[in-house]
Amino acid sequence: MGIVLAVLLIGGVAAAVVAGRDKDTGTATKTVRGVIGSEKAEFFADPDVVRALAAEGLTVKTETSGSWAMDRSPLKGYDFAFPSSKAPADELRNTNRTDGAPLRPFYSPLVVVAHRNAAQVLAANGLATLNDGTAGKPATSGKLLMEPYLDAAADDRTWQQLKGTAPHAELRGTVFVNSTDPVSSNSGALFLAAASYVADGGRVASDDAAIARTAPLMKKLVQVQGSQQTSSDAPFRDFVSGVGNPLVLVYESQVASLLLRKQETGDLVVLYPDTTVSSDHTVVPLTEPGRELGELLSTDPRLRELAVRHGFRPQGAAAEFTAATAPHTAFIDQRLTGVRQAPVPTAEVLRAMARRTQS
Repeated sequence: MGIVLAVLLIGGVAAAVVAGRDKDTGTATKTVRGVIGSEKAEFFADPDVVRALAAEGLTVKTETSGSWAMDRSPLKGYDFAFPSSKAPADELRNTNRTDGAPLRPFYSPLVVVAHRNAAQVLAANGLATLNDGTAGKPATSGKLLMEPYLDAAADDRTWQQLKGTAPHAELRGTVFVNSTDPVSSNSGALFLAAASYVADGGRVASDDAAIARTAPLMKKLVQVQGSQQTSSDAPFRDFVSGVGNPLVLVYESQVASLLLRKQETGDLVVLYPDTTVSSDHTVVPLTEPGRELGELLSTDPRLRELAVRHGFRPQGAAAEFTAATAPHTAFIDQRLTGVRQAPVPTAEVLRAMARRTQS
């Protein structure tokens, strides 16, 4: 009898293990693979995002790439590409012959982060304006005036030529905004789009003649920087740690994420270019699971909430972003007051414009 009971007990344990395995299989997630811009890496690595996607039956595996380099990546075996703006997304759709419209779950305008001394010097010389500080503290936001800035760039103006720089030994050399490589990176390419629009009198580049009119200045904006990064992530991290150039082009989402995580901002000042471009982060589905992911990111309330936590502005209603950033309006311009959106050239024109800066 003891032997029989033992056999039954072992059989019961085995049955429980098999049942448990069957239960696990029933809740298994579908793996979706994609190539993303690096500024979204932290979003997809967030454990809360992982759990929210798993609750919808998806496990997302990502690799990072410059948005404008994605079309040169072999995308066979991937379910989606997620560049940081519409132009490279359109190019990817054409290259991969995808059906259906792309999905734009969230967006983020380009901003320039400046150290306080640099921002104050720019304002004193008519290249920027600063908002009033709060509670007797110095201003932490304002606007970069693109026309005066581009005039200064055309003249190769140095910090030493600007009044008020004498006490600041770190402000030396040519005044320039550190941006990413426009050939491979979205933020660098979009900055060229905005700069060329302003430099050409409010006209969006549409052909070789338009590219040629602003080519010398665009080349100057890029080549003064020397070697450029292919992602905005590293320059922003360097800036926050206190090294690198005093003016760095980043996404507003990177600043908002820093604030929402209640991390130290130091002497950071956010300058919104008075003519800028918003980066529409665009999912290009390559398979049905990829489209499912794009739709979830666009519509799922929990995922939209988590996108805001990472500093992105969800498409559609602005209430989520407005509520989350309400304590940080000294840095974040929720309504983008007085900021003009520049039209973006086609992918073909913008890529040609970027190439001209390298020659």
